[in-house]
Amino acid sequence: MIRQAKGKTPRRPAKKPSNNQKDPVGVYCRVRPLGAEDEECCIEVISNTTIQLHAPDGLKANRNGEFKETQYSFKKVFGIKTTQGELFEDVAKPLVEDLIHCKNGLLFTYGVTGSGKTYTMTGSPGQGGLLPRSLDMIFNSISPYQAKRYVFKPDDKNGMEVQNQVDALLDRQKRDSQTTVPKTPTTRRIDPEFADMISQEEACKADGVDEDSSYSVFVSYIEIYNNYIYDLLEETHIDPIKPKPPQSKILREDQNHNMYVAGCTEVEVKSTEEAFEVFWRGQKKRRIANTQLNCESSRSHSVFIIKLAQAPLDADGDNVLQDKNQVNVSQLCLVDLAGSERTSRTRAEGSRLREAGNINQSLMTLRTCIEVLRENQMCGTNKMVPYRDSKVTHLFKNYFDGEGKVRMVVCVNPKADDYEETLLVMRFAEMTQEVEVARPVDRPICGFAAGRRQRNQAFKEELTRRLEERGGPLDGESPTVLNQLLQSFPPLPPCEISGPNDDVTLPRLIEALEKRHKIRQMMIEEYNKTANMLKSVLQEQDSNLLSKENFIQEQRGKLGEKDKTLQNQKNEIDRLEKKSKMLEYKIDILQKTTNIYEEDKRSLQHELESREQRLQREMSDKRRMEARMQGIVTDSKLKWEKECERRVNAKQLEMQNKLWVKDEKLKQLKAIVTEGKTENRQPQRPSREKDKVPAKRSASPSPVPTGPPIRPLHRRSHSAGGERWVDHKPTTNVDLDTVLQPNIPNSIKVNAPNEKALSKCDKYVLTHQELASDGEIQTKLIKGEVFKTRGGGQAVQFTDIETLKQENPLAPSRKRRSSETGPDSESNEGDWTDVQTRCSVAVEMRAGSNLGPGYQHHGYQKRRKP
Repeated sequence: MIRQAKGKTPRRPAKKPSNNQKDPVGVYCRVRPLGAEDEECCIEVISNTTIQLHAPDGLKANRNGEFKETQYSFKKVFGIKTTQGELFEDVAKPLVEDLIHCKNGLLFTYGVTGSGKTYTMTGSPGQGGLLPRSLDMIFNSISPYQAKRYVFKPDDKNGMEVQNQVDALLDRQKRDSQTTVPKTPTTRRIDPEFADMISQEEACKADGVDEDSSYSVFVSYIEIYNNYIYDLLEETHIDPIKPKPPQSKILREDQNHNMYVAGCTEVEVKSTEEAFEVFWRGQKKRRIANTQLNCESSRSHSVFIIKLAQAPLDADGDNVLQDKNQVNVSQLCLVDLAGSERTSRTRAEGSRLREAGNINQSLMTLRTCIEVLRENQMCGTNKMVPYRDSKVTHLFKNYFDGEGKVRMVVCVNPKADDYEETLLVMRFAEMTQEVEVARPVDRPICGFAAGRRQRNQAFKEELTRRLEERGGPLDGESPTVLNQLLQSFPPLPPCEISGPNDDVTLPRLIEALEKRHKIRQMMIEEYNKTANMLKSVLQEQDSNLLSKENFIQEQRGKLGEKDKTLQNQKNEIDRLEKKSKMLEYKIDILQKTTNIYEEDKRSLQHELESREQRLQREMSDKRRMEARMQGIVTDSKLKWEKECERRVNAKQLEMQNKLWVKDEKLKQLKAIVTEGKTENRQPQRPSREKDKVPAKRSASPSPVPTGPPIRPLHRRSHSAGGERWVDHKPTTNVDLDTVLQPNIPNSIKVNAPNEKALSKCDKYVLTHQELASDGEIQTKLIKGEVFKTRGGGQAVQFTDIETLKQENPLAPSRKRRSSETGPDSESNEGDWTDVQTRCSVAVEMRAGSNLGPGYQHHGYQKRRKP
């Protein structure tokens, strides 16, 4: 067996050339029509690139109390009147052209359930979607240049093998012998669900197809459900009694770090109809698998992968080049994502709820990967993108790393019920189009000369023509050449024989024929000579042409190298220009930053100077304040020392007075008791004042002389009336313990006047104590009348003052008057010898004696019974 050449998935050698050019992810928006005309619409198409979302009635307003309207921009917006062909022209056609030119592509539809994703991807009879139109365009473009079946063969490791003609023929014969495998239909036989999806008028083809290459198309169809991958084209035996769920597949990484589904079935198709048939077979199996797995098709991701294998023809232009480095495999992935909606809205329970959670988790992982990619590109960070958290992102991570173009069609339903989900979809789409993907580089150019297929075809046609000419009349001579040769020969003599004895006609005819034979021989020799000469000339021309073609090929190679050099230089110039612009921009930013820092520096210096000045002022103020406070402290210290000394002296004097008062009370009590006992005895003449010897005392005055008690009539106080009084006695008053106390009946006693008490009374009396000029405490009863004011309150108008005072009649006055030393002084002292008079005066003067604020108590204590 002849050795097979194997080609791997990467379109070029393992070491890929770097490419700094990036393109943003192309995000398109398609708005489906409303299901009913009377439904509320929440989406308005503003322009061909902008839509606006209106909050539906009944939804919560924003903080300002107004409904918030948001606008979102896309690469292009397709309204409800957009046809499938118009959508394909703008979205999928560039990806198909890139596929034919050895570049990968990823196209996926995203949106809420019921927004038209499947219709956009698959379509309906008469309205083919992106998938059937992509297949039709591929086969319309490469149909004349397809390789025979089994020339390209998958190697189950994400690569392609190139078989020779013998092995391919054996595989084709094996396929033909298997009746179970359907052959490529010779007539247009399509499933009714795919009938007339694409009309002949809408058929299109790609430009710039390499005619010197051979192509083969392979398709595979997988489904991702609950984060498991299932092959929808796998041939399995279905047991109707005990159906088994399909086996899940795993993801693997090939030697060039590209992800692929291990063991996935790849079917080679040769026409659009055959590809439709394979797709429809996968759809039927998907429905069966969903029934076995108890899931809905809208809750799973479907991926239809189109692989295009191409390899250049050899130098003869007849067979595929047996060189694995020249085999290029490009693929286009068409993904129909599951519906994006909240689990609360699906009203699912149990396994269906877990299913919805897994679907939302995979979509959330896709959003997270997009967010991290955008953050890494915009902020310059290098965070790890969590591709492995979901099978969808893990399978297509190479596309986001620069393995091809990425495009997304956001399908939205304008009905008001989907407003919140549509808002989340719009935010994700807005974030996705900010992500940039590296632009894929072009494939390397084969070193063979162009036009090999055409030359081989022309050679085959010329060879066929010459073979046909050789098998024509007169040893291959054409009728036109035969007529010319017949006209150049001498005319034949008459051939009529007059009788059996005619010997002239036949010899004459034989002679003419011999002449013609000689002429023919001469012409044949001349023709052969001319043919040999022409052949040599043609061979010389062929050699010259071949040398010129070789020269042209060399020049083209050099021109290609020059073009590469120019392109590299142009790229380098562009890079340097971008770098220069970036440096200028950075210099501008640094200059602005420097200016800002200089301004901040000046402002900080100015602020520092002002703060230093303020600090100096505060320090000087502090020193002045310290000096001032030192003086105040010194003055206060001296003042309080004097005040303390004064208070100590006053306290000593008060204690001396108290002792004197106690002594006097004891002496008076003793005198009263003694006088009470002597009344029963023989009356004696009272002694004179001059006969008495004054008692000696150290700190207290002499005792009061004793005498008979005087009982005058008690004088009633003027404050005792029939009215209701407010008796105001401050808490600072001193209780003098006198016999007579101010007693006001029908009164309200308070420590502080209040409106409630004043509103219930007509009279007001204030008990006030103060120190008299003789050092004794006198009590003043300040009386007044209570009346109401215009504002609704009460006021007091003072009308009278009663003074209650107590004094010692025999004690010498602190301030003696000159009249006391007169001759009547002795007789005055005699007036106080009566005990009754002395007691009445004392009682009258002590009534209500309380000290006021700031005064000291110098009164007598209350006498107690012995």
